[in-house]
Amino acid sequence: MRYLLILCVILSYNVLSAQNTSDFEKAPIYPGCESQSIENLKLCLNNKINQFIFENFKLPQEVGADGYQGEVSVLFEVDAKGKIKLIYTDAVYETLKEETKRVFESLPKLVPGTYNGNPTFFQYGLDIKIPLVDPSEIRPDSLKKLETEKTSITDATLNEDLSQEYEDLKASIKPYEGLEYDSQLNIPFTHNYYARFDQEMNGLGTNSHTASKPYIYKDVAKYYDFEAEKKTMKKATDSWWGKKLWNEHLVQVQGENYWFTVDPILDLQVGKDTEAEFGSTFNNTRGIWVQAGLGKKFNFSTSIYESQGRFADYFNQYIESLKASNGEPVVPGRGVSKRFKEDAYDYPVAEAYITYSPVDFLNIQFGHGKNFIGDGYRSLLQSDATSPYPFVKINTSFWKIKYTNTWMSLRDVRPEVKEDGAFLTKYMANHYLSWNVSKRLNVGLFESVLWTDSNNRGVDLNYLNPVIFYRAIEFQTGQDAGNALLGASAKYKWNNKINLYGQFILDEFSLNDITGGKKSWKNKYGYQLGVKYFDAFKVDNLLLQMEYNRVRPYTYSHNSIVLNYAHNNQPMAHLWGANFSEAILIGRYNYERWYGDAKVIFGKRGFDFNTATDDFNYGGNVYSDERDRNANSGIEVAQGNQVNVFQADLQAGYIINPTTNLRLFTNITIRSFKPDAVTETLAKSSTTWFNIGLRTDVFNWYNDF
Repeated sequence: MRYLLILCVILSYNVLSAQNTSDFEKAPIYPGCESQSIENLKLCLNNKINQFIFENFKLPQEVGADGYQGEVSVLFEVDAKGKIKLIYTDAVYETLKEETKRVFESLPKLVPGTYNGNPTFFQYGLDIKIPLVDPSEIRPDSLKKLETEKTSITDATLNEDLSQEYEDLKASIKPYEGLEYDSQLNIPFTHNYYARFDQEMNGLGTNSHTASKPYIYKDVAKYYDFEAEKKTMKKATDSWWGKKLWNEHLVQVQGENYWFTVDPILDLQVGKDTEAEFGSTFNNTRGIWVQAGLGKKFNFSTSIYESQGRFADYFNQYIESLKASNGEPVVPGRGVSKRFKEDAYDYPVAEAYITYSPVDFLNIQFGHGKNFIGDGYRSLLQSDATSPYPFVKINTSFWKIKYTNTWMSLRDVRPEVKEDGAFLTKYMANHYLSWNVSKRLNVGLFESVLWTDSNNRGVDLNYLNPVIFYRAIEFQTGQDAGNALLGASAKYKWNNKINLYGQFILDEFSLNDITGGKKSWKNKYGYQLGVKYFDAFKVDNLLLQMEYNRVRPYTYSHNSIVLNYAHNNQPMAHLWGANFSEAILIGRYNYERWYGDAKVIFGKRGFDFNTATDDFNYGGNVYSDERDRNANSGIEVAQGNQVNVFQADLQAGYIINPTTNLRLFTNITIRSFKPDAVTETLAKSSTTWFNIGLRTDVFNWYNDF
C-alpha cells in the first residue's frame, strides 16, 4: 500500500481532503474564490486546483506510450503565507513525479487559511488520475462525499510517513563490498606494504608508473587483486567482535552511491634503549581514520592522531636539534610538538585529503599530508621523511605518460626567520614526468622550485604554470627570487624478477666548474643506484634490495636563508641532507599474516665542527648559508667532521587485521655513530634499542637519521 494511504483517504475522483476542520477554521482562498462563503471555500479550492492540474499537466511521453492507467498520490501544504509547498509524491514513473513537481511549483499564491483568526498552515492529500479526468465530469454525489468522508492529516500521521522514509533509508544499506579497493583513495604508503604488490606493478610489459607515491587504489587494482589478498588472509569467525578484530573495518557502511569506513588508529609501543639513562622508551598514539566515497569519482580520507612518546636517546637528541623558534621540539616525520612531563613529547597530527577524478585520465587531490618520488627506499627528489604539509596534486595519465604536478606550502620554523611571531611560509612546486619508453625501460624528468612571499608577490603565478621550465623563470624573476632543482630517474626491468633503478639530482650547474677538475663547491649534485630482486632465490614473497646514495656538499642549500629544500627543520629529500654516501641492504618476507623485515645501512657523513676556531659550513646541513662554506674548491663528500654510521633494523610481526593494517610487532635497532671529533653538538653513540608494540601501519616513520 502506498505511503500516502496511511495519511489520508483519497476519493475515487480528483477530490481534496482537508486537515483539521472546526467552526474556528477558514480554508485558504484560491484566486477567484474570494466571493465564496466560508463553507464553500474548500470546495472552490478543490475545483480550482484540479482545474489547474487538468489544464497544465503534460503527460510524459513514456507514460502515454505504455498506455498506463493509474494515479499520482500527492501530499502538499499551504503555509501561513499562502505559498503552496509540495511535500511528497508517489507514482510508478519518475517522470510523473517530476511533472507533478513542476505543476505545483507553478500554482499561484493563495490567501492563507486561518484558525481562530490567525494565519496557519493547511495540509492536503490529492490523487491525480492518469489519464487526466476533466473536473467538470465529477458527479454531485461525489462532491458530497468530500463532506462525509474527509480525513484529518495530523502531525502524528505525517510523522509516521516521514519515519517510514527513514526506515527506507535504513533498508537501502547494503553489505559492504570493499569499495575502497576500486576507488580514487591513496593506498597508505609504507615500504613494507607496498612490497606486497611491487612485483606485479613492475612486470614486463605493464604500463604502470611506480615512482610517484602514494598510489591510488584504482591504478594498482589493474595489476593486483586486493580483494583476493584479503580473502586469503581472512580468518573464519562468525562473531561480530571476531570479524571486527580480524577481518573488517570497525564501521563500514555502503548505500546507494556512497560508502564510508571508520577505524581506530593505534601505535602503542614500549621499549628499552641500552644507552639511555631513563628507564624505558614508549609511544602512545590514539586516533581515528575515516575513508569515504560519493559516487565513483569522489573520495576523501582523514586521520587524526594524539600522541605522546619518549624514544631512544639518539632519537630524542635529534628531536632537540630540530627545535623551532620558541624552543618547541620537532618530532621528525610528525611535526612541531610540546614537552610532555620532563623527558617526553606530545605531538598531535592531522592528515586529510579529498581526491576527485572527473575523467579517467585525470586525478586531482587537495589535502594535508606527504608525497614521495622514486622507486627506492630513499628519494633524492622528494621523500616522505618530513612532517605533513598542505598540497595540491594533479596526476595526468595518457598513453605511456604520467605527469604529476604538486604545489606545496612549507614552513621554516627557525628563530632567525620568524616574522611577527609566526613561522615563515614558503612555497614549492614540483613536476615529475614519467615515460614508459619500452616494456622494460622507464625514464622520469623532475623539476622543482621554491620561493617566498618576497616583495609581497604572494603565490607567484609564474610557478603555478604546470608546463613551463622553472629554471628559465628563476632567471627572469631574479637569481634570489627562487631556488630551482632539476632531476631525472630511470628504471630498467631486467626481467620479471629483477629491476634496476636510479636517480640524479642537480642543484647547481656551472660547466666551467664541472670540467675544471677542481672539485668546485658549485658541483651540487647527487645520485642513487639500486636493484630489487623479487622472489629472490626462488623463495616466494622474498624481496631483496640494495641501494647506494651519494650527495655532494651544499646540495639542497641556498644563499638565501629560507630557500633551502626543507620543511619544519627537516630535509624534503634524503633525511641526511647532503655531504654523505650510504649503502643500504634490505630484505622483506611475508607469509600469510606473518612478516619479517631486515635493513642494514653503512654510511659516511660530513658534519660541521661548530667550534670557536672552526665555524665553517662543510655542506651537510641544508639550512646553513652557502656563503659560510669552508672552501671554494677541493670539496669532497663527507668532508668536515666525518662520521661513520652503521645501523641495523630487524623487525618481525603478525598482521592482526589486514583491512586496517593493524600489526603486532617486535623491533630491534643496533646503531653505531662515530665522529672523528667529539664536539658540543656531536657525540659518539652506540645504541641497542628494543621495542614491542601494536600499530596501525599507515605511514613510513624513519629512525635511521
